[in-house]
Amino acid sequence: MSTEGGNEKMVITNDGATILKSVYVDNPAAKILIDISKTQDTVVGDGTTTVAVLCGELLREGEKLVNQKIAPQIIISGFRTARDKARETLSKIAFNNSQNKEFRSDLINIAKTTLSSKLLTHEKEFFANIVVDAVLKFQKTPNLEYIKIIKKHGGCLKDSFLADGLLLEKEISIGCPRRMENPRILIANTPMDYDKIKIYGSKVKVDSIEKVAEIEQAEKEKMKAKVQKILDHNIDIFVNRQLIYNYPEQLLAEKGVMVIEHADFDGIERLAAVTGGDIVSTFDCPGSVNLGTCKIVEEIMIGEDKLIKFGGCAKGNACTIVLRGASSHLLDEAERSLHDALCVIVETVKVIFIHINIFYCKQTKK
Repeated sequence: MSTEGGNEKMVITNDGATILKSVYVDNPAAKILIDISKTQDTVVGDGTTTVAVLCGELLREGEKLVNQKIAPQIIISGFRTARDKARETLSKIAFNNSQNKEFRSDLINIAKTTLSSKLLTHEKEFFANIVVDAVLKFQKTPNLEYIKIIKKHGGCLKDSFLADGLLLEKEISIGCPRRMENPRILIANTPMDYDKIKIYGSKVKVDSIEKVAEIEQAEKEKMKAKVQKILDHNIDIFVNRQLIYNYPEQLLAEKGVMVIEHADFDGIERLAAVTGGDIVSTFDCPGSVNLGTCKIVEEIMIGEDKLIKFGGCAKGNACTIVLRGASSHLLDEAERSLHDALCVIVETVKVIFIHINIFYCKQTKK
């Protein structure tokens, strides 16, 4: 697959959507087939090759009917009637066994079916259990965005696991504690740099170096006051999406606060969901901010990389799957396979949650 700048990237996959995304076509009908496959991958996750093949067959049969002088509108009307009949038949044979003991085994069978045509087919029993456990960890309707997949080189596919808690691909700042039990976590998205005046287009003219030092000292005092406001929340861990400079980091570390900087936005969104904390940008009202909680936070090693583990979280609304493998191509394809299985199971469980909510609403009205 050629990329910008003439560089070529090798993609090894049998995922229909991935293949079609990599193919350059100039034909309008072919572009529609590619869009169908992309939509299927986004909405359902599995069946990307099937929809392209099915659509191709419909076009083939439609062409035969057009050659028999049948109007395209009539052909399309027939396709729509068939679609409605298929949907009606599926609705009749559908059933909900979420309250039965077989519910988990049915989900595992669905995941195994999805993985049967993927790279992970030889380990489908193992990965089907991981996928189902990840989705069932959610206390409410599952959200695919809160299931993080981390790829780490080394080991074999069987070394992959569902982490007990949330893993953050960051390191704890220097001078901070490496392990904490039952901490109070403040999750923030705020600038923590002090050495520049952040007003665009402004100019400051001074007539001596002492004046520059005074400006820097004023910025330093301003940052010290901000750090004090953060400390007033009575916290043990401070997680910030943005960069934290050495001075505020030093002030927080001196008070025994664990500092985690530059956590990506998806990371702090998941962290907020799993610990029950708020993402804050101002610190004037300590009493109105919900702090996150969990049983233990510690730095762990996976392969050659350090990660931060948040174990025993207050809410099970996010989780992390760690994929192990020998090469980047293997890990990329394993991630695509796992993503498809997760999409299918999330959609299945989501539909069941919707039906249960509708049932309870009807019961309440009665």
